[in-house]
Amino acid sequence: MKKKLKLKRELNLWQCTLIGVGVIVGAGIYALVGKAAGTAGNAVWISFLLSSIVAMFTALSYAELSSMYPKDSAEYIYCKKPLGKMIAYVVAFMILIGTIMAASAVGLGFGGYLAKLIPLNVIVLAAIGLIVFGYIAFRKIEVSSNITIWFSVISIIGLLIIVFIGAKSFGSVDYFMMPNGWTGVFSAAALIFFAFLGFEDLVKLSEETKKPRKTIPRALILSIAICTVLYILVAGASVSVLGYEKLGQSEAPLAEVANTVFGANVSLLLTIIALFATGSTLLMLLIAASRAVYGFSCENLLPPILAKVHNKTRTPYVAILVVTIVSVLALLLGKIEFVANTTNFLVFVTFIMINLAVIILRYTDPKMRREYRVHGCIGKFPLIPFFGMLFCGFMIYNIPIKEIMYGCFVVFVGLILYWLFGKE
Repeated sequence: MKKKLKLKRELNLWQCTLIGVGVIVGAGIYALVGKAAGTAGNAVWISFLLSSIVAMFTALSYAELSSMYPKDSAEYIYCKKPLGKMIAYVVAFMILIGTIMAASAVGLGFGGYLAKLIPLNVIVLAAIGLIVFGYIAFRKIEVSSNITIWFSVISIIGLLIIVFIGAKSFGSVDYFMMPNGWTGVFSAAALIFFAFLGFEDLVKLSEETKKPRKTIPRALILSIAICTVLYILVAGASVSVLGYEKLGQSEAPLAEVANTVFGANVSLLLTIIALFATGSTLLMLLIAASRAVYGFSCENLLPPILAKVHNKTRTPYVAILVVTIVSVLALLLGKIEFVANTTNFLVFVTFIMINLAVIILRYTDPKMRREYRVHGCIGKFPLIPFFGMLFCGFMIYNIPIKEIMYGCFVVFVGLILYWLFGKE
């Protein structure tokens, strides 16, 4: 009998960390900082801080679970034992759809930036971008990781340029000005959580990472910490230069910050850098979604053909092809704010279940091997996952009802698919 090919372990800690930074630093910060500032005012930096706290709490739960179950099917495996197969299936389906929706949204962002350089339709350019990055995802994981790392470095340089540009203007505005009060700050935090999404995708590289039980948890924490510092500095610099009102009206906020201080040449440079930023995010989203499909197939929850691994590249090529096609077809989902909030709803519900899984497993399987353990407990009860659940619930409360309804429809579809395909 022919031995089934497995994914190749090639990634180390610094590669995983930079991949994490690369997928987090992308369309979110480059496109949503303006819209968030329009809602939160000069206090938008507080919105970023609140979002980072929610992200970090849940990332710690992911870290513990990934050290217990280093598998690409991630959320399904994490939730199956403590919450049951049906909930695990729906949770994994939600995060998969959310990842594909995010890829389409970022694809539109990529196409929008590229349209400033090439006079073609945004959707056409977005489709071309998805196909190109889908092909890169098909190549060896080492190729994809190296491209993501270099793109990440360029993205970080772009954000540092904004911080440098705004350095002389720091202190020029009231950073606690909230035109819509704390309601505006919380609403902005719910929106820009999209700018932190991607950390959870690192766990889907477990089967391609060296010593994943230790490496993945460390990379999760490091990548969020790095991005939080960058985001707060960028938010502060942006409102210092433009003010929240002008920033909130801009479709290319960071490019406009550069244009205000140094003129069109630097603005063009920021546009090019934004292409690299959205490109790195797009590549990692396609990789993460394809690995989730691959993991589903390995668990016999999707057709076995989706678990096929290419002989030379050692990547799940059928899953990559399917995810790329679906992402291209989903390009007409809508504006980035709508897609971001719908994606956020799906992710927040998923994160509630992930945090709950950590709490339950502390009681039902306390002796299972954990290379990383979330600290801060009352007896066996872990406090950080509990607060992670509360914060995610609070974030959902601040999402517009229309996006919540669309997210609930995705949950309903997931339940139907479970009854059709997921039951044994």
